[in-house]
Amino acid sequence: MLYSFFKYLHDLDIPGAGMVSYVSFRALSSLILSLIISMVLGEYFIKFMRRRKHIEEARDASIDPYGVQKKGVPSMGGVVILAAVIIPALLFGNLGNVYVVLLIATILFFGVVGFIDDKIKLGGNKDGLPPRLKLLAQLVFGIIVGLTLWLSPDAVVRENVELEIGDKVEVYHKSEARKSTVTTVPFVKSNNIDYYEVFSFIHDGKTKRACGWILFVIVTTFVIAAVSNGANLNDGMDGMCAGNSAIIGVTLGILAYVSGHIRFADYLNVMYIPGSEEILVFLSAFVGALIGFLWYNAYPAKVFMGDTGSLAIGGVIAVTAVIIHKELLLPILCGIFLMESVSVMLQVAYAKRGNKRGEKWRVFKRAPFHDHYRHKMEDGVKYLITRPKGLLFESMITTRFWIVTILLAAITIITLKIR
Repeated sequence: MLYSFFKYLHDLDIPGAGMVSYVSFRALSSLILSLIISMVLGEYFIKFMRRRKHIEEARDASIDPYGVQKKGVPSMGGVVILAAVIIPALLFGNLGNVYVVLLIATILFFGVVGFIDDKIKLGGNKDGLPPRLKLLAQLVFGIIVGLTLWLSPDAVVRENVELEIGDKVEVYHKSEARKSTVTTVPFVKSNNIDYYEVFSFIHDGKTKRACGWILFVIVTTFVIAAVSNGANLNDGMDGMCAGNSAIIGVTLGILAYVSGHIRFADYLNVMYIPGSEEILVFLSAFVGALIGFLWYNAYPAKVFMGDTGSLAIGGVIAVTAVIIHKELLLPILCGIFLMESVSVMLQVAYAKRGNKRGEKWRVFKRAPFHDHYRHKMEDGVKYLITRPKGLLFESMITTRFWIVTILLAAITIITLKIR
């Protein structure tokens, strides 16, 4: 809104109006405003939820080995995150940019799904929204995102071309932007792979391209469902999901900015994606909202984000990665989310195997993975992984997971130059 207004003023030669055209200025403004909104709105939201008695009854001293009381903490704090992201994005973002609009739609859609889930839980049904309906919503939106990027004329890339001149290899960008299913692959010499190359056995060019786009939509749908569920599982300790996601958001912001800057894209030898620099404005609001939310969500939490926040966070991370064609870097960048999801699957599979033999088998002391560090071993249960023997404070577990995510973020960026 402000972007369009100041652009109009700039066209009228009003002094200072052109400052808003700079992505860096709008990104920093978005970050500051989102921080203020989340910190101010958070306090009022907590008071409102307590008055309405919309509080968590399940989390109390019984699940904390050190007896820290968390009973009666308001949930659905994701509403604060949504407001703190959407308001700055609407004010400072270029609403004519397909990527910004898609990200706003993403956080709204997953926020609503999570809100419904939280509302059902607060109503007395601890299971919330049936998993199959939640998964269906994720899959449907994944298809919508994939088709939008396929059909939108603004979602284009300019790929790199290498020309050998003597002993030197110089990189140039194609002069014409085009639709592409190329994505970045870590540790590969060319750094890119096109989905349609999977169908090399098909000789007809049009059919091969169509199959490439179908595979792209399938991968997009899978990535969105996987990352949103991974973020949801990671939201089990105070500040855990918010802190990890803020780090991931900063990393994606860097990747989005360099992808939208032709000189940086040339230096890093990544595809140039016109318009992707606008994503930085949205992600600045995203990171600011999460950091501001930590003001109340850090240990011991005064509010939980609930599925309203965690599903929206995962959705934004996944869609951003797909937009900038970096979805195959997510197993590294979102390694913590991946570990959380894998730990649950391993725990369930191993427990079923033990049940068939009439024994109690577990891989971890508790799943998701972060719970393994704060629970004791039960008598009569065979554990595959027993270390650490002692229990860790929740704040220590959270901080260590943040450190691991910072390490993974650094590795993700480094992979652009390692091939």
